[in-house]
Amino acid sequence: MYVLCSPCILKPALRAKGITKPADLVLFERCTERCKRFGIEMVPLPCPETLYLGPDRKPGTFLERLNTPAFASLMDKLELQVQDIIDERGPPLCILGVNSSPTCGVTSTYYGSEDKQPPKRTGRGVFIARFPTIRAMDVMTFSQYHVYLAAPLFSEAERAYNLSIAGHLRNNFFDVYLPQEAGDDSPARNKEEQVRIFSENLKALENADIIVAIIDGADADSGTAWEMGYAYAHNKPVIAVRTDFRKAGMHEQVNLMLEQSSTVVTSREDLMRELAPFSVRKPSP
Repeated sequence: MYVLCSPCILKPALRAKGITKPADLVLFERCTERCKRFGIEMVPLPCPETLYLGPDRKPGTFLERLNTPAFASLMDKLELQVQDIIDERGPPLCILGVNSSPTCGVTSTYYGSEDKQPPKRTGRGVFIARFPTIRAMDVMTFSQYHVYLAAPLFSEAERAYNLSIAGHLRNNFFDVYLPQEAGDDSPARNKEEQVRIFSENLKALENADIIVAIIDGADADSGTAWEMGYAYAHNKPVIAVRTDFRKAGMHEQVNLMLEQSSTVVTSREDLMRELAPFSVRKPSP
């Protein structure tokens, strides 16, 4: 189990001079942490830009500095090297690239000005574009994998369902914080324990990239509703799972405020499709 990755994720010094910001390093580290967390090997791609222009190169677009027969020939050779890795190991989970890169961009690339187009274009960089059948993910997307699972946890059935959803998320390489696993699973709580649980849950909410909320029932659990509101106020995406067929009104599946502050899905399959941009595995059709 492995991903092919832009080599600068592992060695930022390979990037052109002056373009790496502290925020970039944070993203690279988070990507590395996700792979370590789930035992995913990171296999670096060769860096065509470094091999062609050297490690001390200045930033530039593809058309400015790389649009030459010699560079195309170099990419031909490197493509064969990468294909040998794929033939030997099988397909990777994905290619992990860095947006804006002329060679390793995923959804955007500095290709260069041509026919009055801006230098930055939508699409893959010229090297990653040579592997069109392999899914590519940008570091910004890949780094968002911490999920806070907000849900009622007061009955055996509720706790079992929460564990089932958490397991499904973890199988798709998400790191899941589930309050019932952090000790919030008993009515026998003194004041100190209440403070501890609240503090731990709040810290997990603050660190989460995505909130998944279970909102089944005649009315959503009050604690879950609070967690959804907190997440929305802090601009965190909230995906609410409601398998309950009861409706709150003629045009509402659940409480209006919850529905308008989240994306409501009605099955775990729909949940995984909603999470697909952040998931290393593709959702089932």
